[in-house]
Amino acid sequence: MRLGVRVEEGPLGEPAREVVDALRAASPPADGEVWVGGQAASLADFVDSVWDRAGWAAGWIAGATVVLLFLLSGSVVIPLKAVVLNVISLGASLGLTVLVFQHGNLEGLLGFESVGALESVIPLLVLAFGFGLSMDYEVFLLSRVIELHEQGQDDDTAVRLGVQRSGRIITSAALIMIVVFAGFAAGHMLAIKQTGFALAAAVLVDATLVRMLLVPATMTLLGRWNWWAPGWLRRVHARVGVSEHAPARGV
Repeated sequence: MRLGVRVEEGPLGEPAREVVDALRAASPPADGEVWVGGQAASLADFVDSVWDRAGWAAGWIAGATVVLLFLLSGSVVIPLKAVVLNVISLGASLGLTVLVFQHGNLEGLLGFESVGALESVIPLLVLAFGFGLSMDYEVFLLSRVIELHEQGQDDDTAVRLGVQRSGRIITSAALIMIVVFAGFAAGHMLAIKQTGFALAAAVLVDATLVRMLLVPATMTLLGRWNWWAPGWLRRVHARVGVSEHAPARGV
C-alpha cells in the first residue's frame, strides 16, 4: 500500500523533515516493512550520508595540506596557521551566502526569490573548491616569503618583500576567478547562482582580508616562531623537503 503525505510548508520544509523522522522512528507493522520516500526523505538521506563522511573528508584535506606545506616550508606552524585561516575565509563566505540567499537580502539586485534555505550541495562545493583556491593563493605568497627567508633575509623583511612580489599575482588571479564566478551568479538557476556567489565571496575574502592582511600580520607577529618544527621533523624536511633555492644561511 502506498500512502501520500502532504504538508502546507512544502516538501523540503522543516515540518516535512519532521514527518519523515517520525515515520522512520515508528515501529513497523508485524507483517511488513515501512519505506519512506519523497523529496524530504531524499534530502534527509543525503545530509546523513554527508555527515557520515564529513569528518574523514575534512581530516584528509587538512592532513594533506599540512604535509604538503610542511614539505614546502619545513615548519609546523605555517601549515597549521594556513588551515585555520582557510577555515575563517570559507566560514565568512558561507555566512555571506546564508545572509543573501537564506535570509533574502539582495533579492532584487541578484534577481532571485529566497526559499529560506541554501541548496544542500552548496556547502560541499564551497568547501571543496574554495579550499583549493585558497591554498593556491597561500602557496603564491608563502613561496616568495620562504624563498627570501632561505636567502637569509630577516623575518620582517621576508614577509614584507614576499607580499610585495606576490601581491599583484594574487590580486590578478583573484579578479579573474571573481569575474568567472560572477557569471555563474548572474544565471537563473538558483543552485548555480548560489554556487557562483559563494565562490566569488570566498575568493574575494581570501585574496584581500586573509592573504594580504591576516597572513602577513600573523607571520610578522610570530617572527622566528613561523619556522618552528621539532628536531626530527627538521631532519625529515632536510631529506625530502621541497625548496626552490639552496639555503644561504650557514654558508
